[in-house]
Parts: sequence; structure tokens; C-alpha cells
Amino acid sequence: MQSISLFSLELMKNMTFEEAIAYTEELLARNHLEDSQLESEISALIQTSNGARGFFVCFLTGESQLADAPSDGVIRALKSSPMAIAELLVKNLAMSTAMAIVHRRAVNIEQAQGSDRVAKRTALLIKKVDLAEVRRIATQVQSSAISGNGEYAAFLEKWGYDAEQKQAIANALDNILANV
Repeated sequence: MQSISLFSLELMKNMTFEEAIAYTEELLARNHLEDSQLESEISALIQTSNGARGFFVCFLTGESQLADAPSDGVIRALKSSPMAIAELLVKNLAMSTAMAIVHRRAVNIEQAQGSDRVAKRTALLIKKVDLAEVRRIATQVQSSAISGNGEYAAFLEKWGYDAEQKQAIANALDNILANV
């Protein structure tokens, strides 16, 4: 893996959420970027909360084909920080699953398809990273979605998910847990 300069690491450490999104857009737009360089830059980026959140927002919602078929370098980068990415991956799957329902209720098919795409991309990443921490959090979120109690009940309540959305989240997580 190619190294990133200390200057670049320091910049990434102090990035805002918005700067992390912009950085990820620029990174994914580079032509002919070697997988090792991509791995190095993503690994450094996801070391901070803003960096990891910005990366996933751009990666999962953007137009990059890499999100539909993540390279080994992307997967190795994500695996390098299991604690930083585990909760984000599970919450991204839960939120995009719930939002697809909201969009369908509003008969906004295009936005529903966008949420479905984010859910599909997130599920693929969860499967490919295959991390115990992701499975642990997925189990906890699923339990909270079913019971209304537990570690992630406040998260689900914060977003106001109704019974149908919670059931869809539980089903999506059940599918993930059965396949990892």
C-alpha cells in the first residue's frame, strides 16, 4: 500500500464532513488510480468520524461504478477500521431501507430507487467486509427494530420510524445476517 504524506494525514484529520464528501468525489473521479493508492487514501479518510461519514455519503449515493463492484483495495481499506465503519454501514442500510418506504408512500419512484440503490450497495459492502463488529451491530439494530427496546431503540425512535419501516429494517438486516 502506498503511503500518504503526513501533511495529507493531518489535513484528513481536520476535515469537515462537507470537505470529506468533496474529497471522496475527487478521489473517485480520478482516472487510472491504482487500487493500492485508493486503499491508502480511503484508509486514511475513514480514520475520523467526518471522513468516514463523508466517504459513505459520497460512495453510496454517487455515480461511481466502484460502489456497485468495490475493488479489493476499497474492501481492505474499510476492513482497516472496523470500529469506524461498522455502525455507519448498519445505520446506512437501516436508513436507506426506511427512506425507500417514505419515498414510495410519496409516489416518488426515482428517490425510492435511489434509496434502494444505497441499500443494495451498503448490503454488498457489509457482505464483502465480513466483520464481526458489523454482524454484532446488525444484530443489535435488528433486535431493537423488532422489540422496540435495546441498544438502538433510541436511534430508531430519533428518526421516527413506524412499524412498517422497522419491519423492513429487521428484514434487511436478517437477510444480511443470514448471508455473512
